[in-house]
Amino acid sequence: MPSKTINSKFIIKAALLVGFMSFNFSNAQEIIDDEKPELLEKPKDSVVNKTRIKADGVAAVVGDFILLESDLDREIAQLEAQGADLKGLTRCELFGSLLESKLYSHQAIQDSVIVNELQIKSRVDQQIQGILAQMNGDMDQMLKYYKKDSEQALREEMYEINKNGYLAQEMQAKVTGDIEVTPEEVRTFFNDIPKDERPTFGTELKLAQIVIIPEVTEEAKQDVIDRLKGFKRDVEENGSSFTTKVLFYTEDSGSKSTGGKYTLNRKQPRMVKEFRDVAFSMQEGEISEPFETDFGYHIIFLEKIRGQEYDVRHILLRPELTQEAIKKAKDRIDEVRAKIVDGTLTFAEAAREFSDEKETKYEGGQMTNPTTQDFNFELTRMDPELYSQIQDLKDGEVSEVFQDEDRINRIKFKILTVTDRIDDHEADFAKDYLKIKNLALQDKQIRAVEKWQTETIKDTYIKINGEYRDCDFQSNWLKK
Repeated sequence: MPSKTINSKFIIKAALLVGFMSFNFSNAQEIIDDEKPELLEKPKDSVVNKTRIKADGVAAVVGDFILLESDLDREIAQLEAQGADLKGLTRCELFGSLLESKLYSHQAIQDSVIVNELQIKSRVDQQIQGILAQMNGDMDQMLKYYKKDSEQALREEMYEINKNGYLAQEMQAKVTGDIEVTPEEVRTFFNDIPKDERPTFGTELKLAQIVIIPEVTEEAKQDVIDRLKGFKRDVEENGSSFTTKVLFYTEDSGSKSTGGKYTLNRKQPRMVKEFRDVAFSMQEGEISEPFETDFGYHIIFLEKIRGQEYDVRHILLRPELTQEAIKKAKDRIDEVRAKIVDGTLTFAEAAREFSDEKETKYEGGQMTNPTTQDFNFELTRMDPELYSQIQDLKDGEVSEVFQDEDRINRIKFKILTVTDRIDDHEADFAKDYLKIKNLALQDKQIRAVEKWQTETIKDTYIKINGEYRDCDFQSNWLKK
């Protein structure tokens, strides 16, 4: 492992092993007979060779699956479009990751991994609706874009891609899902790293915040309840379309493009408790009364019950905030800030007394890093917006008042402070235990995957063609 900031080879490989499975339906594959590809040059160390010109053919066969020459370029293009940093990775390494994905899918079939067909079809429906929304509902444009003759052909291709991705995920979970590390294993892992190769962790901050949320009036709440009751009445009594009302009125941007549709499963909690409780108490074809969650007020239309799965559509409305309520919240946080600055209250005391954010209030405003689940925020990995708000703060200084928003609140006001700062430092077992534990877990998972791959490759038909036979794979894909 290099001694620079957490960019170790095993971490890169772990990311590829667990994250290089794409469900983009432009990356379709079919099972076909092997054929000899025509290639013009050998792999270069750069990930993308933009002058590359060659005929598409079969680059590899893994069990019942094939990889085409064009598949890797499509994967690279998609990863770059998603903002992935591919610097330092070769085409051979990325191609090896595609081989791993196909090996997972192939072995899942051999192990009779059960495919949840209804779940995959539901996912395809959501994908179709989402793309159609981006194309203004033009199915012909969509078919032309994906080079398909019919909607059914497109659905079948999307189904196969989603199914293969599902199989790969399930097989991967089977290999690594139950792996854990004990404290003693973490200690051994750390002690086995030569001192001059121990990773360096970048500057980390501990942050606290106080949040004040404008109060919603009872009149505003009643207004959305009455509107939702009106939608329900119009559908039930006048035959209006629930889906049309979703498209016109819902404030749930995540489901608007699919007509407000969600598929709930009794065995797999997804939605908030209030939403699930209402949905699972309804009869097929029924529309609920308005009910409240943290996100606002909803009505649900139960479209279909399929065993443990419930297909629902919903409309979400959020009560309007009055200018008076917004001003009152702003004045309140200004007063809180003034009390902290003049020493009347400490930041932690003010958070416990005044903050409206339940997640941080009782910790004295201390924020939890959503990625690491500890209190430390590494500067180089911090959310850009959060970084911009604290970058000039000295330790113990209180920020200006910021207006912000989140999934639940359209407007909220907050102040922040830096409660502790840890400068760049070599990994320390006590200070950095959680990070070291994650590295130890990744290392153990990689070793388990390598063992599984070694055994599975021996028993699987694999053929690598053309230029990729010159790759120096870490796994024995060439069966030398």
